[in-house]
Amino acid sequence: MKNKSNQITAIYLLIAIFAAIIFHKISLIYSKTTTYPIVNFIKDVTLVLITGLTYRFILVKNDNRNLSFFEKLKRTNDKIRESNEKYDIVAKATSDTIWDWQIQQDQLIWNKGIKSMFGYDENQIGNSSKWWFDNIHPEDSIKMSIKLYSFIEQKTENWQDEYRFKCSDNSYKYVLDRGFLLKDENGKPTRMIGAIQDITKRKEEELRLKLLETVILQTKDSIVISEADFNKNKLPKIIYVNPAFSTITGYKASEVIGESPDLLKGINTDPINIQKIVDTIKNREESVFEMICYKKNNEEFWLSFSMIPIYNADKELSHWISIQRDITNDKKQEKEKEQLINELTITNKDLKQFSYITSHNLRAPLSNLTGLLNLVEDIEIEDLELKEIIHGFSQSTHLLNDTINDLTRVMLIKDKPSIQREEVVLKDVFKKIYKITTATEGQKPLVVLDTEQAPVLYINKPYIESILQNLLSNSIKYRSTDKELKISIKSFHSNNSTYIVFEDNGIGIDLKRNKDKIFGLYQKFHNQPNSKGLGLYLVKSQVEAMEGSINVTSTVNIGTTFTITFKNK
Repeated sequence: MKNKSNQITAIYLLIAIFAAIIFHKISLIYSKTTTYPIVNFIKDVTLVLITGLTYRFILVKNDNRNLSFFEKLKRTNDKIRESNEKYDIVAKATSDTIWDWQIQQDQLIWNKGIKSMFGYDENQIGNSSKWWFDNIHPEDSIKMSIKLYSFIEQKTENWQDEYRFKCSDNSYKYVLDRGFLLKDENGKPTRMIGAIQDITKRKEEELRLKLLETVILQTKDSIVISEADFNKNKLPKIIYVNPAFSTITGYKASEVIGESPDLLKGINTDPINIQKIVDTIKNREESVFEMICYKKNNEEFWLSFSMIPIYNADKELSHWISIQRDITNDKKQEKEKEQLINELTITNKDLKQFSYITSHNLRAPLSNLTGLLNLVEDIEIEDLELKEIIHGFSQSTHLLNDTINDLTRVMLIKDKPSIQREEVVLKDVFKKIYKITTATEGQKPLVVLDTEQAPVLYINKPYIESILQNLLSNSIKYRSTDKELKISIKSFHSNNSTYIVFEDNGIGIDLKRNKDKIFGLYQKFHNQPNSKGLGLYLVKSQVEAMEGSINVTSTVNIGTTFTITFKNK
């Protein structure tokens, strides 16, 4: 700065001296008197030097004052810059959105956090409090505004509130807003500076914890939380039980917290299970147990419970959680079920034995009766009444023999634990049973056979022959007299299963009346003299013996459709 002052002074002196010389020359030319010209020139130069030195003094003093001012201004700017840098660092470190509200002018300034937190660009941000309040969730806006202005009127310094603030994509975030109020010398609020913190995750976590708490408190299962390590020689101490624990055991929470679960043990508690629990804790593994425990009133009950290890962020075992359920009734029902199964097994075995014995013991007398009746038929009987009696007796004997044969067939199907399977060409099987059945029934219906999608089945051949023969025979027996009998048989694969669809246009079955009886033993739905009511029962038994299923749809005078399904293996 001094060099600059010296330069300005030197320039001034040069110009002034040059001007003095010019004026001196002019004065010599035009002046009539030449008295003391040198003295006048020296006087002018001296005056110029004095004014130059004075001017330099003023410039140096002014430079010093400006230098002091600039140094103060620089220090102030440095402090402001440092403060702004700290402000930006704090804003970044806290991930907060900082706002500055000039209350009197209603001017609001936001930092860069408004972009990173809510996605707003500079051209989307309003510069007044209206934009702020307009982006607060409608359900929170009125409440928040009342609290804020109430705070300003009370002229306290610190304020905070939680509300939802709209993002640029129209979604909302939960925020915690804190503000600091600045006042003038008269205590009038002039400025407010605040920081908005995103607490959406915290709110979601609070909601999740609230839901978990509700589940824990409302569930009927007992939940017990215990410490991680053994309590001396006992199981880890209990630190929490939910209300269901008290309901199941009769112990209040205050009676068991700090105690060991050993208090549930009793005389019939299996020591092997206790040792397994100890091993589970030592091995820090998840396990499930069922054991006899005792309530506070010493009542015995069955308890099913799991033990789940809980680890902290450092992967250290911190607690055990046990979810428990009283299964006393389940155990009782299980025992009753086992007893019932045993009784049914014995009964079934006895019935089978009885059936075999009855069948065997009846066959010999029936064979004798049949032989005697055959002999009687060769004898000419003139008494018409006796002849009619013998004929009726013969029919009853044959009917009884057929019934025993039918029952024997059913017993053979039901009694086979497994059946032999082989590859069967469905088309060849149907041709065989069609020839036999039509010859027996004396009718030849129109048949459409489509087995291209599933021509070969891996199945029991005698059973599939019997199934198709019974279905074909029923279609012929229960055909409509008003139209030609048409039968459609189709086989195909779908959804890992093989389907056989057998459809006719016969007289149909009234399913509303007979749906539950369709596959019953000795069930008849039409007045057909040759019908026994055994065919569909045998069909269902044989299908189920091959691990299949059969369904029926039918409409009276329209026809009937049977769908047989076998799972592919």
